[in-house]
Amino acid sequence: MKPEMIHPEIDPSEQPRNDLDRVIHGLGNLLSLLFIFTVGISFYEVLMRYLFDSPTIWVHETASFIGGCLFVYGGSYAMATNKHVRVVLIYDIVSDTTRRYLNLFHHILGLIFTSLLIWASFQMVEDSWLSPLGDWSLETSGSAWNPAFPALVKGTIFLTICLMFAQFFLHLIQEINGLRKHKNV
Repeated sequence: MKPEMIHPEIDPSEQPRNDLDRVIHGLGNLLSLLFIFTVGISFYEVLMRYLFDSPTIWVHETASFIGGCLFVYGGSYAMATNKHVRVVLIYDIVSDTTRRYLNLFHHILGLIFTSLLIWASFQMVEDSWLSPLGDWSLETSGSAWNPAFPALVKGTIFLTICLMFAQFFLHLIQEINGLRKHKNV
């Protein structure tokens, strides 16, 4: 399916640029339904706490875990839909050729940055998933419920940053190909 076919009413520059972006976009739209679930369980907690004087031990940590994971995924989603932060004051006044070079610079810096984040987040995951002796032992919250959410959030961070690295790489290739076509025209 062509990008302009996904949402024809949206600016084509905000459409996913490749198959990976389309998957990220579709998955992000599905995952956004978890916000409704989070609101639902939070409402349940309020009812249990204030109407029945019987608070839960799991809602707060579950809502925080879901929200944290969705927040992390948002970076990849923003990149897939070209809604990441940029200095539009400069970007919007330059020529198309200059924009292409700015995009090239952005993607190269993104690759460097995500490479460093992958290394750092891998260290974080390793520490939260393995004991000092190397045994499998997920870090837990330490609460009465004690879920392994801290380790799972760190794993989500690592996977999402790897995904963003792949996005930067694919976008860099597309930008280079776009520059070649632009020069040949």
